[in-house]
Amino acid sequence: MQRMSGVHGSGHAPHAPWAVRGEVLVALVRWRDGRPGRLPAGVRPLPGPAAVVAVRYTDSPVGPWLELAVAEPARLGLRPGLCVTTMVVSEVAAKVGNRLNWGLPAEVGRLEWFAEGDGCELVWRERGIVVSGRPVGPVVPAALPVRSVQRRGDGPVLVPRRLAALLRMGRTGVTVPVDGPLEGLRGRHPGALLRSVRMVIHPARQPSGALSSFRAPLRAPELARWADQDA
Repeated sequence: MQRMSGVHGSGHAPHAPWAVRGEVLVALVRWRDGRPGRLPAGVRPLPGPAAVVAVRYTDSPVGPWLELAVAEPARLGLRPGLCVTTMVVSEVAAKVGNRLNWGLPAEVGRLEWFAEGDGCELVWRERGIVVSGRPVGPVVPAALPVRSVQRRGDGPVLVPRRLAALLRMGRTGVTVPVDGPLEGLRGRHPGALLRSVRMVIHPARQPSGALSSFRAPLRAPELARWADQDA
């Protein structure tokens, strides 16, 4: 069994774009008791399942790190995407980079990744949350764009990503303590496992007009940056 864990690292975080590699486990979840209503101002909900995403980054501008995120279908104006409403990472630099580059609500926590055979599991120790999965079916090469719609310190932004991976559909499970804020994610769900992931997370863009977007500053303004670092 392979294991990766830890909470460490410095606060240094490079500007976007970030080129990263690793492996991803995704569970597609329909909230058991409705959505928690935590989308940021200016971001509107869309119908559809949430994505619970567990990631082991083996290479990134801030080194290896782990991530657990909950992303909900949402839109910014006419632009659909996924809004990350919960995010925990194992490295301080990953927290700083995600907040300042893209407005992602990252916090630092104790995460552990376990791999055995074709399956894998990510554990968030402080919250007692476990995301696990095992693949079924054939391996399929996949390349797709993924867009986040977030609110950064300087306003709403679009976060474009491009991803290539070897994909297998999977059976996933999410374990969450009863009466916790994420209890609605608990249960068995369809999902996928992505190996040999190569992804580029581009600089944030600010929406303008019906069809165009303008590149936002590389990071939020100084006052917003200090606020994010203190959060």
